[in-house]
Amino acid sequence: MTSHAPETERTRAHLHHPNRDTAASAREGGRRRKLALGSLALLFMTALLAGGCSSSSASGADSSDGTSARPSENSSPTPTPSPTPSLDAAVEEITDAQWSRTVAAGLWRKGCPDVRDQLRRVEMNYVGFDGEIHRGVLVVNADVTASVVRIFTRLFEERFPIRRMQPMEAYDGDLDASLADDNTSAFNCRRPDQINAPFRESPHANGRAIDINPLENPWTNLRTKKWSPSSKYAARTEGPGKILKNGLVWREFMEEGWIWQDIKVPDYMHFDTGYPSKPFKGPSATPSSSTAEETTPAG
Repeated sequence: MTSHAPETERTRAHLHHPNRDTAASAREGGRRRKLALGSLALLFMTALLAGGCSSSSASGADSSDGTSARPSENSSPTPTPSPTPSLDAAVEEITDAQWSRTVAAGLWRKGCPDVRDQLRRVEMNYVGFDGEIHRGVLVVNADVTASVVRIFTRLFEERFPIRRMQPMEAYDGDLDASLADDNTSAFNCRRPDQINAPFRESPHANGRAIDINPLENPWTNLRTKKWSPSSKYAARTEGPGKILKNGLVWREFMEEGWIWQDIKVPDYMHFDTGYPSKPFKGPSATPSSSTAEETTPAG
């Protein structure tokens, strides 16, 4: 609709209401301030959220103890040194369980020396023919344990190879089976069909004799007159696991007062502390007196 009032009247009417202009300006200014405040608030929230995400990311990169889970390029882990290999020998009394296995295998029976409380289990490391360290057990008399540990410590340090080292109950007391398996062993009150020495006087039956690497160090069986377990390494030439006069093993046992081949036939595997067996007193031990061949085999 078009106004019919003169132009001057319209102008005069507008000028005649100053409060209306002031209110309009106030409203416009208020709107601009709100927009400005809104923008500032938006910027603040954006910054806050960005900071929170950054903080959260940093926390995720840290380990639970507050250190960075990703080590710096210059850091390197501290190596843990490997312990020096040793004999690590442990000497223990024979448990009831092991003694039960010993009796069940026929290693002790009526007529054998009453050594139940004298025997000790010597568990120790040895170097195998594969060059690796293995764990073995010798059952010996308590009075030779210190000597045994000293001797086998030197053998270990010099890396003298031993095939295996198991108590005789692992073979049900069968001497031939143990020899054929190249097993290093000690205590064994041997069966009547395998040995001739009187049981009570036998070094093996009293835990004061050790057979080492039988295959590399055979003996001449008095009953068959043949090499046992084999003649393959009967010649006393240099070779891994062999025992030679004046060699490492021979020297270590001799210095401790043991006797090598305490019999009148070759018995290269065998060391004992004397026949008839009696309490060991170290280097003061003397060779046993000579007796008939058929009554003094390595027993």
